[in-house]
Amino acid sequence: MFKYIKSVFSEKSIRDRILFVLFILAITRVLSIIPIPSISGEDIAKVISSNQFLGLINIFSGGGLATMSIVMIGVQPYITASIITQLLTVLSPKLKAMQQEEGEAGRKRFSAYTRWMTPPLAVMQAVGFLTLFQKQGIIDHLTNSQMVVNVIIITAGSMLMMWLGEVINEKGIGNGISLLIFSGIVATLPSTLFSVFKTLDMSQAPLYAALAITFVLVLFGIVAVTEAERPIEVTYAKQSRGYASEGGTTTTYLPLRLTQAGVVPVIFAVSLLSFPQLLAQLLATSNSSFGLLVASKISEVLGNPWIYGGVYFSLIVMFTFFYTVVTFDPIKTSENLQKSGAFIPGHRPGDATTKYMSEVLTNVTTVGAIFLGVVALLPIILAGLTGVSSINVGGTSLLIAVSVVIDLLKKIDAQMTMREY
Repeated sequence: MFKYIKSVFSEKSIRDRILFVLFILAITRVLSIIPIPSISGEDIAKVISSNQFLGLINIFSGGGLATMSIVMIGVQPYITASIITQLLTVLSPKLKAMQQEEGEAGRKRFSAYTRWMTPPLAVMQAVGFLTLFQKQGIIDHLTNSQMVVNVIIITAGSMLMMWLGEVINEKGIGNGISLLIFSGIVATLPSTLFSVFKTLDMSQAPLYAALAITFVLVLFGIVAVTEAERPIEVTYAKQSRGYASEGGTTTTYLPLRLTQAGVVPVIFAVSLLSFPQLLAQLLATSNSSFGLLVASKISEVLGNPWIYGGVYFSLIVMFTFFYTVVTFDPIKTSENLQKSGAFIPGHRPGDATTKYMSEVLTNVTTVGAIFLGVVALLPIILAGLTGVSSINVGGTSLLIAVSVVIDLLKKIDAQMTMREY
């Protein structure tokens, strides 16, 4: 390991990229402790620790929500905007063609749409959280001018986080948004572990040992499934030009990963589930009987661990299939194989190849989706089996952290390989 680290940092270009990423992440940690003005609430951290929804948002903002910082909503609006634009590609062939067929220029335009959608979503979330905290008495009442100023600052903070993520993509290494979320998870880890150790009961030591072993096994399982591939054999035939034949029959394979969509479905599912919970929190403080009724119904439904777990699991599975279809198109892949003179043994080029790849992709994605859903629900499952209160969104945090680290190491390896050649 130390030899690998030494070889990585011996390459100046890679070392500069890694140090740049660390510098940006350090900036985000400083931003997360700068409070917005006119806020004097001191009980926000206690409320967040007892509220699963707010605890989730706090983790994704890197602890910024607990300190009511200028980046208190983090990259949540950008993620929500990404969900909306990705869903729109299914409804709009023009957007789908822009993302997949128009090359780099099309992808830049598609990314621009996501950025333009982020500010209004950030404003909505900023107003929602400030209104919620005021009505619950967590923060002092804000005047209209104070509300406007704070909403502008929070929105600007969210846009700054989005920009920092894109700067990492451009000048650093790894996926910027994923790394920002990862840094937030790591930053909240010490306080989470401290709160767990404070409630330890040594009479349940065997149970804690079993949970620790389960954690290690799940960690190995995440790495194994994330790295697992289903190879599809592809054969390239000889190419004849006039009376001459070039090359020979070569065989390679097309790798289909079990988690083709990575950890994106989990992030999307978490973001989508946060909206009804925020709505319920807001309506619970209203004076309208209808609003109170809607809030109680939402809280009753999502407060049931079986229903919440079922919805969460279903969203992860749905987004896994959706994002896999977006990133891997069997029809387009089949056409590219046919144009390059390649074929899958036992399957005719064209529709037969497309059908076969679609069946394999469905089977592989089903296994990956179920695994992602089970790991994300692991805290709820363990709490039901053992009666021990689990760490909020522990499975989700673990999935994101491991996937981001694996993706980062792969990109570093790719940079190292490129330098060697």
